[in-house]
Amino acid sequence: MSDPIKHECGIALIRLRKPLAHYQKKYGTPSYGLQKLFLLMEKQHNRGQDGAGMATIKLDPEPGLNYIDRERSIDKQAIQTIFGRIGKAYQQVLKGHEDKADDTDWLKRNVPYLGELLLGHLRYATYGQNSTEQCHPRRRLNNWMTRNLVVAGNFNMTNVDELFDLLVNIGQHPKERSDTVTVLEKIGHFLDVENERLAQIHRQLGYSEKQITQVIGEKMDVRSILAQSAQDFDGGYALAGLIGHGDAFVLRDPHGIRPAYWYADDEVVVVASERPAIQTAFALKAEDVRELTPGHALIVRKNGSYSEELVREPGEKRSCSFERIYFSRGSDQDVYRERQALGRSLVPAVLDAVDHDLEHTVFSFIPNTAEVAFYGLKDGLEEHLDTIKEQRILELGPKPDPMALRSILSAKVRREKVAIKDAKLRTFITRDDARDDLVAHVYDITYGSVRAGVDNLVVVDDSIVRGTTLRQSILRMLDRLEPKRIVVVSSAPQIRYPDCYGIDMAKLGDLVAFQAAIALLKETKQENIIDDVYERCLAEVGKPLHEVVNHVKDIYRPFTAQQISDKITELLTPPDLNAEVRILYQSIEGLHAACPMNTGDWYFTGDYPTPGGMRVVDRAFINYMEGRNVRAY
Repeated sequence: MSDPIKHECGIALIRLRKPLAHYQKKYGTPSYGLQKLFLLMEKQHNRGQDGAGMATIKLDPEPGLNYIDRERSIDKQAIQTIFGRIGKAYQQVLKGHEDKADDTDWLKRNVPYLGELLLGHLRYATYGQNSTEQCHPRRRLNNWMTRNLVVAGNFNMTNVDELFDLLVNIGQHPKERSDTVTVLEKIGHFLDVENERLAQIHRQLGYSEKQITQVIGEKMDVRSILAQSAQDFDGGYALAGLIGHGDAFVLRDPHGIRPAYWYADDEVVVVASERPAIQTAFALKAEDVRELTPGHALIVRKNGSYSEELVREPGEKRSCSFERIYFSRGSDQDVYRERQALGRSLVPAVLDAVDHDLEHTVFSFIPNTAEVAFYGLKDGLEEHLDTIKEQRILELGPKPDPMALRSILSAKVRREKVAIKDAKLRTFITRDDARDDLVAHVYDITYGSVRAGVDNLVVVDDSIVRGTTLRQSILRMLDRLEPKRIVVVSSAPQIRYPDCYGIDMAKLGDLVAFQAAIALLKETKQENIIDDVYERCLAEVGKPLHEVVNHVKDIYRPFTAQQISDKITELLTPPDLNAEVRILYQSIEGLHAACPMNTGDWYFTGDYPTPGGMRVVDRAFINYMEGRNVRAY
């Protein structure tokens, strides 16, 4: 993605199903769980570079000993910082007790973080401050073990205000108006309710308070707690939680918007946001790892048993397609194939854009995340070229001229690495005009890779959100190669609508496709549509969520996708550029054909999977019209 945007976070959960002594004996370390958590987090560091955190819970601790540990950091290398601190704490405890290095019972009692339940989180700060306090996991602590709650998640709720008001109405006083705190406190409230329910039942049966605490841990209905907590959630979420006595859960939203995968054997239960992380950390095949069913929770009991249980009735599955286009690591076998398919589906449009002149066209990609889509495009073009070669060879007859045959066979799809990002360049000058000049040099170009004034240059990008980097840097940089025509190809469709489920695309006015549509309405004397949509969006304010309609679709309705693409090209092309520029986009049909299992496309189509999404898009338009540079949820 040439535009830098922040997006979904990552989670990792491990439940060790054997005593620590087992891992000491089999793997030579009681820190087996910590080592695996480190791997899971490192293999998902693409999901959060603003911060990280982890927490552990020790099962069956002796009274008076700490059993919940947490570490968080917003350092640039947050994962290494966290686990460096953990390793240092381990060594400090062992200092003077080297004879206890293999005594797992002693280590568990004395070494922090050496627990059987482990939870990790990678954070992208899509909204709000980026501080250690904002990092997950978040805790709700209590002297009663079964009331302690640790939560981390990959989620965004669209109805935070309603959730906040619900908490206030039951007598709470939340310290923040954020989805993280409202989720934590809502689950915590029903955790308290479940504790009270079981305590009352067993007091009537004559149990002592100490016995009741044990019984609550054994009989706690985690599914019911989650069902009551999540009934009002509107958003995309994969929520992971640890309960103080040893139960754990991961809950996925009913539409499967946010990803979650899991694996279990006789030693571990593991959950992560991405399948390859689990495969790599535990040396597994793809088929060994299961996708968590939408609307279900994977619940792991203190006794080590586990099950997927229905929490909310699943709706139509609308898993985020941006996971496949850009966010998820391309090492997943399905993501890799789908990104290739996205590139392959662009072949007809690209051929038209270069007038089918492959001889005088160079193909490349920017940035590196577009590389796999580029391979798909290249493969599709080579297949097209092979068809042309076959036809021309047949036309030569049964005795082809060797020179003519050699000429046909020598035709190739020309591919070059035309741009390399200079990661060390820093834009330290504050004046905008001077800064823009520096930004234009963020990429180094490969001089001589394009024949000046003769070749077209096609570059693949995985998506174009705001277009700022294209306008300020990439197009100017490519123009220095002096191509005849520059064609920028997005493997994603036009991003027309804000996201409200975890991607930093919350403001309509930032989206270049929206800017293009507004410009076209003004040019074609259809400004009345803008005012009409504004009035209808205002009329939606205060309506019940299930009645809200996305009126912003009407902004785009008068124009074809090609007309909007042409206007985007005009908006993003610097006036002093020498080369002709064309910007192409993936079609919605091409997206769905390439990514059939991830049909969530609301940022392209405006078809939101939850009612809260409809409200967000209308609010975003109101904010745009009223000049408020804030997100709509």
